[in-house]
Amino acid sequence: MLTVTESAFKQIDSILSDEEDANYVRAFISGGGCSGMNYNFTVESTKEEDDFEIGKVLVDPLSMQHLEGATIDFVNDKLKGSQFVITNPNAVTTCGCGSSFGV
Repeated sequence: MLTVTESAFKQIDSILSDEEDANYVRAFISGGGCSGMNYNFTVESTKEEDDFEIGKVLVDPLSMQHLEGATIDFVNDKLKGSQFVITNPNAVTTCGCGSSFGV
């Protein structure tokens, strides 16, 4: 399963408090990026019937195949800034910024 850290949950709560009609943050995978696949996030008002729900995080079944065993964290870094960071044991390659990966 996918793990979401306490730091990530706090940031998600902050994001959702600023959005009207948003109840969830969706984490999903899309094609593209310098390593082949991109990590993406968006806000959602409702969940789909087949979504995996981890707290207030939704993941569709196809994306979950690539995120199985991964951890979503939120970090504040003085050099890189504040961002969600995904540690994914399924990734064979990653780009320098960490927003894309290959399997």
